[in-house]
Amino acid sequence: MTDFKDKARAAEAAMRDVFPPTPLLRNAHLSDRFGAEVLLKREDLSPVRSYKLRGAFNAMRKARGEVLFVCASAGNHAQGVAYMCRHFGVQGVIFMPVTTPQQKIQKTRMFGGDAVEIRLTGDYFDDCLKAAQAFCATEGGHFLSPFDDEDVIEGQASVAVEIEQQLGRAPDHLVIPVGGGGLSAGMISYFGTESQYTFVEPLGGACLRAALQAGRPVALPSVNTFADGAAVARIGERTFERLKGVGLANSLTIHEDRLCLTILEMLNVEGIVLEPAGALSVDALQDLGQGIAGRTVVCITSGGNFDFERLPEVKERAQRYSGIKKYFILRLPQRPGALKDFLGLLGPDDDIARFEYLKKSARNFGSVLIGIETSTPENFQTLFGSLDAHGFTYQDITEDEILAQFVI
Repeated sequence: MTDFKDKARAAEAAMRDVFPPTPLLRNAHLSDRFGAEVLLKREDLSPVRSYKLRGAFNAMRKARGEVLFVCASAGNHAQGVAYMCRHFGVQGVIFMPVTTPQQKIQKTRMFGGDAVEIRLTGDYFDDCLKAAQAFCATEGGHFLSPFDDEDVIEGQASVAVEIEQQLGRAPDHLVIPVGGGGLSAGMISYFGTESQYTFVEPLGGACLRAALQAGRPVALPSVNTFADGAAVARIGERTFERLKGVGLANSLTIHEDRLCLTILEMLNVEGIVLEPAGALSVDALQDLGQGIAGRTVVCITSGGNFDFERLPEVKERAQRYSGIKKYFILRLPQRPGALKDFLGLLGPDDDIARFEYLKKSARNFGSVLIGIETSTPENFQTLFGSLDAHGFTYQDITEDEILAQFVI
């Protein structure tokens, strides 16, 4: 047994005074779909609905002499720190991006109560990280890294300890979401070569993949914050030191819009609420295909802090990604009956979801913004073919990111 395993097991044992193990549950729907024994490690069912309180607990229990703790977080680490500040009876100052979903800000306040002060700073995690570190330098306080800290990595490894206890062995394959790398570093440090790994990142925040390609941690030029629990611009130095040998072949990136399909599937079919980062490991199964057939696969559902005000956006993104919803600009003749001519071209499953038209005086044609929902992507081939045959001029703007964000 390694020294790291001893420490991870000690951390897991100490946690039992604070919260119970999260369940490891076989998912029949996913097992049948992929021909494997798929189990979900339900970190979304922890007291703060993510695994982040593990690292916070372990780091804080080892720094009990401190009276003020400071952290930076896009939400889940903040909740874990807030929960533990109240548990240990210490004060905390928590820096969060201004763009953090309100649900996560409110839950952080709820968990921490009078023990924490929340400061909203910057648009991205890395902005509030700099603010938190600057605060520690000028005002004092013990900085609690969300991932790049040995005690945090050790605490996150308690997930592996529980899996080993619940399964009775190491799983054949582990699918792990990656943000700053704390969870991944803890898992691979604990199981070593006993398991095969797939590390999954959102396309707009693939800092591990960038580091693997460069051979060192590098800062991404921009970050898509949709999967905010894993949207980190630069992987940690300590975490990458443990992950640098995993290889690009064991790294996957997932388009944020595709994640939306998995979020909706897990909600509608299984009744499981996952945040975008929490859906990464489940979504990755479709890319693993026959490689996991007949094997015992554990997916870590890392978080379930989902703001249901985002559900319309998730549905919209899922429909657009799957090709059953499109937006286009139609050049419509300004004459009686022109709209009727267009409507006559719609198929039986085509539904107008949006229609914006302003008649312009002294012009022969006007532009119409139209959103169409349908049952299968192939229906759009039929519709556009009919538009072409009848001489309509149109432009599909669904994949034009800048224009779509402006008008949709």
